[in-house]
Amino acid sequence: MSYLLAVIAAFVNAITSVLQRIGVESAPSSAALRLSLIAHAVRRRIWLVGFALMLVEFALQATALRLGQLSVVQPVLTTELLFLMLILAVWFRYRLGWREWAGSIAIVVGLGGFFLAAEPSGGALIPGNRQWIVASTILLVAIAGFIVAGMRGPRWWRAAAFGTATATTAAYGAALTKATTTYITHGWGHVFTHAQPYLLAVTGLGTVFLLQNALHAGPITASRTTLVTVNPLVSIIIGITMFGDRLRGGALWVVLECVALAVLITGVVVLAQTSLVVGIPRDDDPGELLANARHRGLRPVDSLGDTTGTSVGSEP
Repeated sequence: MSYLLAVIAAFVNAITSVLQRIGVESAPSSAALRLSLIAHAVRRRIWLVGFALMLVEFALQATALRLGQLSVVQPVLTTELLFLMLILAVWFRYRLGWREWAGSIAIVVGLGGFFLAAEPSGGALIPGNRQWIVASTILLVAIAGFIVAGMRGPRWWRAAAFGTATATTAAYGAALTKATTTYITHGWGHVFTHAQPYLLAVTGLGTVFLLQNALHAGPITASRTTLVTVNPLVSIIIGITMFGDRLRGGALWVVLECVALAVLITGVVVLAQTSLVVGIPRDDDPGELLANARHRGLRPVDSLGDTTGTSVGSEP
């Protein structure tokens, strides 16, 4: 059940990404890391629909985390990138080439291979206060570093850096969510005697804010690529070191697990090299793509994938 819920959550999150990207793309570049970006977003109906779906995705993810391990649920969420590619291909009529297909296949093979080799189990421990303090300090420093890195550079770099900051924040929030859902089983009165629910509220708002900046900074696939890659890797580390997640041991199995994760990451990197990310024109007819997007009442597909190299908020 945790696998199924995680896959559904990934699909909902892919839809959310597209809707929220459309909602923030017309904001001026000066709105980065400012509340004016959120103010701009909430005035867009399509962004509000995406926000509502984000709440649905959180409920699905929280339930999956309650039933399964952190090192299982978060890696399954990498399938979001596959759903995102499907949406861009079907809805925005983007032609998928061999890189997209190869990357997608590698993600599926790597993810499946990891679960077969690792056989994740355990994950029922609740970290102590000292563990939370150490983990929180390390994660917050890392998040701050990625935010600083995303303040300058080309648009794909800024989107990727903010995506990494969002991924780390989301992984931290997933750990807080798992702890909170466990406390709930002991009674609601027991929940609010711990710091985790309050930290979850802060990280939840932080994730939303950073995600909007990632979507606003550059191509959608650049931000989602780092998000779906960094999130599960950080979550696996947190699950093993804090929640007692157990992966199958032994030299052979550890090697197979690392190889599977390498294949998964390679798939994501291959997708990151496509024109959806780097903005290299393809053989598609720009006039037809713009007509398809406008026919649906949406911004042109090039503003989502940056296939024409236009900047955020500018008219092609």
